[in-house]
Amino acid sequence: QVQLVESGGGLVQAGGSLRLSCAASGRTFSSYGMGWFRQAPGMEREFVAAITARPTRTYYADSARGRFTISRDNAKNTVSLQMNSLKPEDTAVYYCAARTVGSNVVGSALPGNYDNWGQGTQVTVSP
Repeated sequence: QVQLVESGGGLVQAGGSLRLSCAASGRTFSSYGMGWFRQAPGMEREFVAAITARPTRTYYADSARGRFTISRDNAKNTVSLQMNSLKPEDTAVYYCAARTVGSNVVGSALPGNYDNWGQGTQVTVSP
């Protein structure tokens, strides 16, 4: 089983930035599609951004496009989410997820297509 550990969350004022990182175990990280999702209290889990494996492509939710950037470093088994111009509505627990089967871009936005999840890291944006 792939182990995923998120880090980098915290408290930031609106307009500020945070960079989330996800460290993955395993020897085949480079073959996994990776994604970031978030979930606020009482809300459903929401897609934020994804990055595919071969070739590397990125995909963003409308709410993230232009503000967030997803990237991966296969040599370090990490995926990152740079978040700029943060808004209070970005407040949520952010989860890193790995997709070991499938490669289509559209499927990258579906939580059910991911079979490994991290524990999450809290992001709080104050007004």
